[in-house]
Amino acid sequence: MAQGTYVEKSFERDTNYITDRIAADGEWPVEAGRYRLIAARACPWANRTIIVRRLLGLEDAISLGLAGPTHDSDSWTFDLDPGEVDPVLQIPRLKDAYLERFPDYPRGITVPAIVDVPTGEVVTNDFAQITLDFETEWTEFFREGAPDLWPQDLREEMEPVMHRIYTEVNNGVYRCGFAGEQEAYDKAYDRLFTALDWLEERLAGQRYLMGDTITEADVRLFTTLARFDPVYHGHFKCNRSKLTEMPVLWAYARDLFQTPGFGDTTDFTQIKEHYYVVHTDVNPTQIVPKGPDLAGWATPHGREKLGGRPFGDGTPPGPPPEAERVPTKDNPLVGPDGMVQVEA
Repeated sequence: MAQGTYVEKSFERDTNYITDRIAADGEWPVEAGRYRLIAARACPWANRTIIVRRLLGLEDAISLGLAGPTHDSDSWTFDLDPGEVDPVLQIPRLKDAYLERFPDYPRGITVPAIVDVPTGEVVTNDFAQITLDFETEWTEFFREGAPDLWPQDLREEMEPVMHRIYTEVNNGVYRCGFAGEQEAYDKAYDRLFTALDWLEERLAGQRYLMGDTITEADVRLFTTLARFDPVYHGHFKCNRSKLTEMPVLWAYARDLFQTPGFGDTTDFTQIKEHYYVVHTDVNPTQIVPKGPDLAGWATPHGREKLGGRPFGDGTPPGPPPEAERVPTKDNPLVGPDGMVQVEA
C-alpha cells in the first residue's frame, strides 16, 4: 500500500506497477466471472475500486476478495476468510497469485490487484488504470442506471485535476507521514494544505469536482478525505486542520459518504487498525486510538443547495450484496441493509 523509497529523506512512491489491462480486444479479454478483484477496505487505493465496482453494478461480473486490514512485510493475507484462505483462489496470501505469474516478482505485494481465476495469476495491480477500465471496458455488464464516471467530454479537464489530487493529496499525506527529516516534512505539509485550500475554493460553488455529477475524480478524493481525521491528521502529522474544521470539504465529504457506494464501502475500524498496527516505524506501540467520533458523517451537509444530480441521468445503486456489507461494528452508521443511515 505504501510501497516506496526515501530520496533525501522524503517519501517517493514506487509506481512501477503491472500495467496489463483487461480490455475487450486485449490479451486479457473482458469476460464475466473470469476475474477476481482483490482489495482491502483499509487501503484507500483499493477502496476506490470497491466504490467504482459498486457504483457501476459490476458485482456479478467481477467477484471480490477481501484481505484483512493488517499484513506483514511479505504479503496481504486472507485472514478474514474461513481457514484464512480466499474461498475462490484457495490461497492464504495475495503474494501467491503474484508468484504464480512472476516466480521472481521483486516488488511489493499491493492491493488492489486483479487475479485471473482459471490460472490463479495476477493480471494487474495498476490501481489508477483499473477503475478507468471498469468504466470503459466493462460497459456490457453495467447495471441499469449506472453513472458515467469518466465522461468523454470532461476527460481533458479531469486529468490535471486528478493528477493534482494524486500528487498533492492522495500521496501528499504519505509524504508527510513518512518524511525522514524536518525539511522534507515541512515541504510536504505545505504542499498538502495548499492543495486542500484549493479544493475548498473549487468546491465552494459547485457540488462535485467536475460540476453537477459524481465522477472518477470524486472517488479518488473521497478515500483520502474519509481517512483524514481517523488517521492522517494525527498518525501522519497532517494537523493544521482536521477535515471537520474545513467547512467546504467536510460538507462535500459528508455528501459523498451519504451517497450509496461511498459510506457503505467505508470500514473505519479496518482503516484505523491498518495504519496504526502496520506502520510500526510511525507508531511503534501499535496502539489504535478509540476516536474520532463518527456521528458527524451522518449529519445534514447542505450541499443540495448547489443543485446537481449525483448520478446524472443514472440512478443510485441498491443495497450492497449481503456478503459484501461492512459490519455495523466497523461502521456504526451503516444499517442492517448495508446502507448508510442518514440523520434526519
